[in-house]
Amino acid sequence: MTTVKTHLTQGGRIVIPADYRKALGLKPGDDVVLVLEGNEVRLVTPHQAVKRAQSLVRQYVSKGRALADDLIKDRRQEARLERKKRVATASRS
Repeated sequence: MTTVKTHLTQGGRIVIPADYRKALGLKPGDDVVLVLEGNEVRLVTPHQAVKRAQSLVRQYVSKGRALADDLIKDRRQEARLERKKRVATASRS
């Protein structure tokens, strides 16, 4: 790990050295994610943050299970129940 000392400006800005920006593929205007861990700050790209979140979730999901498929199935079931409620309510009117 390379360590670089930088300066915090009056407005709370920090300059990220060019070689760091290049290594992360950052360009002016790009979004970054700051992660506060204890008394340290980590800077990651949104893509890296998503990959980390996926990795954390994957620990609790059995291999071969597709969470998106489960979500779609649940949402379709909820939609069917909502339609049944509307039909029942409309028939009472």
